[in-house]
Amino acid sequence: MIQKLICALMMTSLLTPKILFDFNKKAEIQQWFIVDDGVMGGRSSGNFSLSNEGYGVFEGNISLANNGGFSSLRYIIQKTSVKDFTKISLKLKGDGKKYQLRIKANNQDYQSYIMPFETSGEWEEIEISLQEMYPSFRGRILDIPNFANEYIEELNILIGNKKKEKFKLLLDKIELK
Repeated sequence: MIQKLICALMMTSLLTPKILFDFNKKAEIQQWFIVDDGVMGGRSSGNFSLSNEGYGVFEGNISLANNGGFSSLRYIIQKTSVKDFTKISLKLKGDGKKYQLRIKANNQDYQSYIMPFETSGEWEEIEISLQEMYPSFRGRILDIPNFANEYIEELNILIGNKKKEKFKLLLDKIELK
């Protein structure tokens, strides 16, 4: 009987989501920063702020000038174990555009692990399988295995659809499941 109870408690703790970031009116967003294509001469511009309602707002303009075409929002976190989880969940409201979730096991790694996702224009929960996230560096898929690390140290949301466009993404919560 006790063994069954311990097993049930262990399973419950494994299933409890782990919040990576919860946007709210008191959220400290200073650790989030923008990296635009300006790092390579482009002209895109992204901004990040906290709305009056307590949502993270990632918005801006994508320009293809000077071989540009992307804007990203990055968050370097303390080394966080993901070994008991299989997915990253994003609660958000997009603009109907395609974005990418990118993670790094070590924020010093050159490669990111990527999974594109589409937004509907409504509030939704996007769940992304960690093991399906594929490795990439500077837009090229690498010939190494998909994400199989036990930790992450960086989250990144990127827009780069190879076209000139305005974008706006509202973020409510990011968690491991």
